[in-house]
Amino acid sequence: EAQLRQGDRFPRGSRRGLCDAELLTDHGRPKPSGSRWQEFYDVILRIPRGYVATYGQIARLAGYPRRARQVGYALAALPESRVDIPWQRVINSRGEVSPRAHSGMHLFQRDLLEGEGVIFRNGRVDLKRFLWQGGAHED
Repeated sequence: EAQLRQGDRFPRGSRRGLCDAELLTDHGRPKPSGSRWQEFYDVILRIPRGYVATYGQIARLAGYPRRARQVGYALAALPESRVDIPWQRVINSRGEVSPRAHSGMHLFQRDLLEGEGVIFRNGRVDLKRFLWQGGAHED
């Protein structure tokens, strides 16, 4: 049963759970999660050119199952100086590039993926063909 305690942003036991609430600042923005985010980045670095991974897959491989949203927060906070991290290779579980509010970055992401040989059909990537299976980096 979902319960609210003072300071909780979401009900305990809800799908979002308190864990997500604890990871947000008072203004609803994600708190930097240092080592956890670096663990996500380390997994993303292993995705080879021409393949994609899902947010949930990255979370699972980093040891944080059911934290797909946190992967999205980590990527949104990725400093521009981290050009080594192939952020464009992370897509949603439907095989789509997730649109961003007030930005054309999702179009840029798609262009980058197509430049790596990833094929979109009806706005989706065929995950059976292009989903990275989580092995060692092959580039």
